[in-house]
Amino acid sequence: MENKILRVNVTDMSYKLEDIPEKYKLLGGRGLTSTIVTDEVDPKSDPLGPENKIVIAPGILTGTSAPSSGRMSVGGKSPLTGGIKEANAGGLTGTRLARLGLRAVIIEGKPQHNDWYHLYISKNKVEFIKANEYFDMGLYELIEKLGDKYPNAGLCGAGIAGQRLSKNAGIFGNNIENTDPGRYAGRGGLGAVLGSKRIIAVISDDTGGERPKPKNEELFDKGRKKMISALQEHAVTGGKAGTDKGALKNYGTNVLMNIINEAGALPTKNFRSGYFEGAKNISGEAVHALVDETNEKFGDKAEGKYGHPCHPGCIIQCSNVVPDKETGKAIVSPLEYETAWALGTNCTIDNLEHVAKLNRICNDLGLDTIEAGNTLAMAMDSGKIPWGDGEVAIKFLKKCYDSNDKDGKVFMQGTKFAADTWGVDRVPVVKNQALPAYDPRPIRGIGVTYATTAMGADHTAGYTIAPEILGSAGGDDPRGPKKADLSRAFQSTTAYVDQSGYCLFIAFAILDIAEGMEGLEETVAGFLGKDSYDITEVGTKIIKIEKEFNKKAGFTKEDDRLPQFFRDEKLLPHDVTFDVSDEELDAVYQNI
Repeated sequence: MENKILRVNVTDMSYKLEDIPEKYKLLGGRGLTSTIVTDEVDPKSDPLGPENKIVIAPGILTGTSAPSSGRMSVGGKSPLTGGIKEANAGGLTGTRLARLGLRAVIIEGKPQHNDWYHLYISKNKVEFIKANEYFDMGLYELIEKLGDKYPNAGLCGAGIAGQRLSKNAGIFGNNIENTDPGRYAGRGGLGAVLGSKRIIAVISDDTGGERPKPKNEELFDKGRKKMISALQEHAVTGGKAGTDKGALKNYGTNVLMNIINEAGALPTKNFRSGYFEGAKNISGEAVHALVDETNEKFGDKAEGKYGHPCHPGCIIQCSNVVPDKETGKAIVSPLEYETAWALGTNCTIDNLEHVAKLNRICNDLGLDTIEAGNTLAMAMDSGKIPWGDGEVAIKFLKKCYDSNDKDGKVFMQGTKFAADTWGVDRVPVVKNQALPAYDPRPIRGIGVTYATTAMGADHTAGYTIAPEILGSAGGDDPRGPKKADLSRAFQSTTAYVDQSGYCLFIAFAILDIAEGMEGLEETVAGFLGKDSYDITEVGTKIIKIEKEFNKKAGFTKEDDRLPQFFRDEKLLPHDVTFDVSDEELDAVYQNI
């Protein structure tokens, strides 16, 4: 099966299949999205104008038998940051596109009509399907309707927020059961870019498709077995759900809630404290206990889960389904750590049901939960709603459904816009994107990543939490002021992983277990038919072109800074500030 690039032009409603240029043949996922965006999008262009593009690219190994390798990247120029953006997700779309032989889908142009469409992609047909009746429809209803019609397809697209061109609009994706829109390429407002193309859903039907085949099957299989072994062996990624082993399978990503809280680095009340007394009530352990309780109470009718995969072939299985305590029915899936923090801890809400319902509303609207939680904190800081009141927060968030509601319209434009509108001067953003769930004062490596990555404040761009808090790769003192080398290394490796199609959580196995790193290198090299594939070289090239795009867009080193209050205010309970020097921040990209 010869891979192709599908180019869709919404100006004249045309499409064509293109051979992959030589320059792109070793690229996939983030490597491909960022390279295409760099090559084809003017850095000075309007993110919602005709020059911007949405690029959807499965990872190199997506759709293969490599474990936990079903990820895809979505790229474009961000309406939120004004720079280049890649957002990564699981779900079904990446696997479906890969098995259709598509290395990337490029959606470009500007519609000359006022209609809305779905883009249907199958083995023998690409079709624009008029979809006006789906406009402004909540995503749970949309998933139900499309799921009935396309039961095995990958679905991704723009929800209400994206269709209204809101800067906090993510790209939704369906879960493996095709019942939920919660698999998000969430950050950077890319849902609005797709909305500007007047595309609601991309439907990928791989009927008749085939699994991508490695060029060197022996090397690929050798690496695949090593990766499986390392993932199963590691305490974070291995074990079994329902046993005392396996952190992610049992507690999901929200296993971090109590860990980060005990480290005094859990941002609370808009980053005023690093400790939240109610954290345990909305933690991964709390979700685990609730699932067990409802399973015992409702038996087969209970819908709560842990140890749930986010895409086909996932063996890490860090996803979950949060059930209603009174009925056993699902409220939302998944409730990630970042989301529980943003909609819970950061707003001092410690009621698990309220946090899950806030999460569901965000999923239904098509909002990035990290940005939404920070924006909700702006509403609380401005005095619009009280701190810690989950019921009031739910009512406030529902304002976003009403296209005429002033607060709702402001909310969907993100944290910085809401803060400016509502008169809040304590605004935790970098490059206009809100900070995630780790305070940079006691964990300084992640602060350096927030500041310097081209993506805006983004923990997944260089996840130094692994060594700084969880002790991976021998550990690294989280309070150390010299973090340029650490952040650069993690940004580079992360870019490589995002290109590969593997889940970012393989990081634990590749950092701590030698055969895990060997498995990563050998599966990618084997698939591409190369003897080796240098992680540092490839990853560094990706982050370099992203930084160069931003430079052409007008960003300078002054944009690679955290808000001043992180330097000025001591964080409780450890009374620390972010004291990494500007020279150290500049050193991250100085010589690449």
